[in-house]
Amino acid sequence: MEIFTKKELQFRQKEILQRIKDGAIFICATDTIYGLSCNALLEHSVAKIRQLKHRSDSPFSVWAPSLAWIEKNCEIKNNTASDWLKKLPGPYTLILPLKKNKGLSGCIAKNVCFGNTLGVRLPNHWVSKIVEELSIPLITTSANKSGKPFMTSLETLDPDIAVGVEFLIYEGPKEARPSQIVDLTTPAGTVKSR
Repeated sequence: MEIFTKKELQFRQKEILQRIKDGAIFICATDTIYGLSCNALLEHSVAKIRQLKHRSDSPFSVWAPSLAWIEKNCEIKNNTASDWLKKLPGPYTLILPLKKNKGLSGCIAKNVCFGNTLGVRLPNHWVSKIVEELSIPLITTSANKSGKPFMTSLETLDPDIAVGVEFLIYEGPKEARPSQIVDLTTPAGTVKSR
């Protein structure tokens, strides 16, 4: 597993972006904790993350390339959803209904969505500029096996996860908690704690 700093990533950005498009499994910092990621449009890459996490069927969230991408693919049905969108970028995972006939079911990897909904993130973090440049959604899930402690530093990276990862974009220890989940599939919205 290669480890890149922000400066190294910028120096090799073209190569690394192509590796992500081609399906690389990688770990990167977010505005909360370290996340395990890949191109959300590639079935084989998503399947590898499921295998690494020992998570066979529950949905994954995606790191959206932009607010416009969220608005294009998800229903923003009410003021509650609109208000939460205004809080982005930020440490939230918004569960939103997918648009009918224009949603991602035909192009995003299976089992990413949960029924007709999708969890979307737009972290307040410099890596969001990289995701925006890619113009594709990335899987974003905590870099740990399901039910185990999440990664906050190199010392807390599970070796079984590390073995399946091509590279890590590292910026030192993280002291935050996972993102707050906000279910916006109902008019009032529901904030879920982790």
